[in-house]
Amino acid sequence: MDDKESLFWADQIAKAVKENVDKNPVLKKIVKERGYIVYDEKTPSGKIHIGSGRGWIIHDVIAKAMRDAGMNAKFVLSSDDIDPYDKPNKDIPKSFDKYLGMPFMDIPSPVKGYDSFAEYYFRDCTDKFDEYGIVAEVESTGKRYRDGDFDASIKKILDNNHKIQEIYKRFYGKPLGRLPFNPQCEKCGKIGTTNAYEWDAEREVVKYRCEPNLVKWAKGCGHEGEISPYRGGGKLPWKAEWAAKWPTVGVVCELAGKDHFTKGGSRSISIAIADEVLDFPPPYPSTRKETGKGYEFFTVGGKKMSTSKGMGVGFSEMTNYLPADMLRYLLVRTRPHARVDFDPYDENDIVLLYDRYDRTQRVYHKAEKLNEKDYEQEKRIYEFSVIGNIEKNLPPQISLAFASSIVQIAPEMNESLKILERTGHISGKPGKEYISYLGNRLGFAKQWIENLAPDKYKFELQEKSKAELNPDVRKLVKTVSVKLRKKEYNEKEMIDVLFNTCKESGIKPKDFFQAMYSILINKDYGPRLAPFIMSIGQKKVADLLDAA
Repeated sequence: MDDKESLFWADQIAKAVKENVDKNPVLKKIVKERGYIVYDEKTPSGKIHIGSGRGWIIHDVIAKAMRDAGMNAKFVLSSDDIDPYDKPNKDIPKSFDKYLGMPFMDIPSPVKGYDSFAEYYFRDCTDKFDEYGIVAEVESTGKRYRDGDFDASIKKILDNNHKIQEIYKRFYGKPLGRLPFNPQCEKCGKIGTTNAYEWDAEREVVKYRCEPNLVKWAKGCGHEGEISPYRGGGKLPWKAEWAAKWPTVGVVCELAGKDHFTKGGSRSISIAIADEVLDFPPPYPSTRKETGKGYEFFTVGGKKMSTSKGMGVGFSEMTNYLPADMLRYLLVRTRPHARVDFDPYDENDIVLLYDRYDRTQRVYHKAEKLNEKDYEQEKRIYEFSVIGNIEKNLPPQISLAFASSIVQIAPEMNESLKILERTGHISGKPGKEYISYLGNRLGFAKQWIENLAPDKYKFELQEKSKAELNPDVRKLVKTVSVKLRKKEYNEKEMIDVLFNTCKESGIKPKDFFQAMYSILINKDYGPRLAPFIMSIGQKKVADLLDAA
């Protein structure tokens, strides 16, 4: 990044975080010890949807923008694996219902090869981080509890229970009504069914009951006892836990979905606890008094997704619909406060996304000119979108629509490359890097045609024409065939040949084009005709026209 101030959203956030830290002695001390920690968290309760992936990419980009600005920054993602299993999961056997109320980290994995339920669902996503270009340090909230990292905050919160009750009453009109701590029952291991009713501050133990009817979704065993709240004796309720994470981990930046940032919502409660009980400044975009703004939802076909309800497209499944670099580009170029809606079955969503990516790529390599301000913006978008190293030169570009035609004409890679040579998209011998780039584009085009593309993009090249042509059109077709055998044309020349021949014959281009598509693919429409003929090969097209 040069010395000029960037207007790219992540650079602006990096600047705001640094300014916030510089004017706060507590944060300055933490940053000196631990660096700038950009934080996010997720409960591994089941298939994690792509909406969470938006947050991960946002935080990854912010951390990278900070590092570009010379800040010692990292993105830390925590698995909230000590949260209780509180809803039956439709993807696993009903036999798992016996674990309702237990921490996810203590429940066996539904799939062999993983230590727990939590690890399986969390790694389902984090194992794909390299593919998405996400650089994150992954940790376990449950391990932090059991290692004692939360102990100091737990003590402060229990010692100030009266303040917690007042905060809840202020926001919700009634106090929490119990101690802000959920012990883990020593008898049944459940953490969602325990009611902590007394804090013995001298002995530092919590008295609790594991109640059979405390919640509707799990049944407590009835055990009554007392337990130290430290080193994994239980956990804080979520809003208090969120506040406790900030000083415990040393968080200076943490966004979340806008639903958490509603007035009087979970972020409001958490920053009040951080301010009034833990005396710690909440991370950007919040202050001690203001929540700031969360990021907008990522919807698929207009539908909001839910992990607990099993709704929507999973983060790990999204690459079945869109390559990782395209998804990253979609999220990087969209400001966090703007909603993202993507429908993999909507041709415009996919085709336009590819076209915009290619344009940004051309701008980055200065193959397309913009004013300086817009150039810098597109340049930053491309830098944060590319997964791995940015190529030194502009790769051969083929649109998704054109790529989809190629793979239906020539499914094998070697044959596809010959078409690209014929159409002038590549020349000479492209290096491995560009062959790989083209292979990825052609590979997704094939996947798109097979699974997602509407019928208008699909065709089957005819070996023998089934077209019924009137004599005038047949004569025109034969004339075109003769011209195709005379010389090899480039695309502009091919367009001129087609339109000039129509003009000479007095036949409307629309009728001629319809006849050509009928002969070649037995449809009334198809890909742009000039490049389509070049893709098939002029001689082969001429043979098909002669046989019509």
